[in-house]
Amino acid sequence: MAERTAILNVVGLTARGLGPATPRLLAAAQAGGLIRVKPVLPAVTCTAQSTYLTGLTPAGHGCVANGWYDRTLAEHHFWKQSNHLVQGPKLWERLRERRPGFTCAKLFWWYNMYSSADWSITPRPMYPADGRKVFDVYTHPMGLRDEIKADLGPFPFPAFWGPRAGIASSEWIARSAEWVEQRHRPDLSLVYLPHLDYNLQRLGPDDPRMAADYREIDRVVGGLMDFYAQRGVRSVVLSEYGITAVKRTIALNRVFRARGWITIKEELGLELLDCGASKVFAIVDHQVAHIYVNDRSLLAAVQAAVEGVDGVARVLDVAAQRAAGLDHVRSGDFVAFSTEDAWFTYYYWEDASRAPDFARCVDIHRKYGYDPVELFVDPLIRFPKLKVLGKLARKALGFRMLMDVISLDPSLVKGSHGTCPADAAEWPVLIGTGVTPGDEPIAATAVHERLLAACLR
Repeated sequence: MAERTAILNVVGLTARGLGPATPRLLAAAQAGGLIRVKPVLPAVTCTAQSTYLTGLTPAGHGCVANGWYDRTLAEHHFWKQSNHLVQGPKLWERLRERRPGFTCAKLFWWYNMYSSADWSITPRPMYPADGRKVFDVYTHPMGLRDEIKADLGPFPFPAFWGPRAGIASSEWIARSAEWVEQRHRPDLSLVYLPHLDYNLQRLGPDDPRMAADYREIDRVVGGLMDFYAQRGVRSVVLSEYGITAVKRTIALNRVFRARGWITIKEELGLELLDCGASKVFAIVDHQVAHIYVNDRSLLAAVQAAVEGVDGVARVLDVAAQRAAGLDHVRSGDFVAFSTEDAWFTYYYWEDASRAPDFARCVDIHRKYGYDPVELFVDPLIRFPKLKVLGKLARKALGFRMLMDVISLDPSLVKGSHGTCPADAAEWPVLIGTGVTPGDEPIAATAVHERLLAACLR
């Protein structure tokens, strides 16, 4: 009987993070070999996962970040879920070519909707017409949703992202992986475990309190590896990126606004960024910024302006993007990367009282960039629990409410990712596929072939 495989994506895990707090992961690395992976650029979730699953650069698979700007629709998009966005054959599709009938379960890896995987589960709230947001998951087959919730209870959505993000979401995902394995026995299980991602951004990688987070994820991963081993399934562990300590932010849209390049649309006394009408704007994501230039006469001026911003490490024009494997229609006219100690914020307003209403909410789709400040309740709120409970009570009574409890202070964030750290100890890792001669790091695009080989043993 062909061996079955589980690929456990332990987000944020690096060689530096292995130690006394991670005995199970350390033992797995010693037994199965650990390889450092030079991260794909940008080193963010959707790009890294798509590279691992296709073996292609962003130029090939099209996932140039977690978000981008659609020039035709004149709209920005973040955290979309259709797997059709990922170009190129996926890992499980290539495996089916070698082994007809090969099956795959894709559990919380991104771009999880409408893929060719046999079973999938992904976070997907419902948005009724009355303005509510109802936490839920989307599954394939559709009936799997009610079955798994009946057995495991609802997915703890607030623990997946936001101020309450924590170990409960990774625990539920691990239990869902066991549930799917017991009922369907997939040949390949792709399991996403995000726990380290939260406090590595909240606290930073150097904070001693991170030891507790490492112990928690080691417990969850260790239990899952034991479960799979008892059922004859070999476990492979990988990660997408390493998180470096940050101490400053870069607000490119404020730079562009000062030069008169941004167009602001006022709605109900608040300011919205009008991307389609702006001459220049940035869609930002951790330590990468895609810069779109609608006024082509400004190309040289934009490049010079961005290169002169403190904290910007390099700016890639189209030719440089081609050399870096980032030249795709979704990419900006320029792609900027920050230094390791900085990250890009999407902020464009000059007066906080004029910031859009969604700025103070957990709202991953409408913002013009990834916003890690969503991990924090505003410390200026005197009684945050009372405020949240009051809003939830209002919601329960059927009234509209705005959960505007998120801070607008980006200095709260202590860790970020997206660029390639100078220290390879802060790169992502691949555990369980053996080692290369001399234990040399491999490119992110090479991970695909190693996963393919691991699944064909």
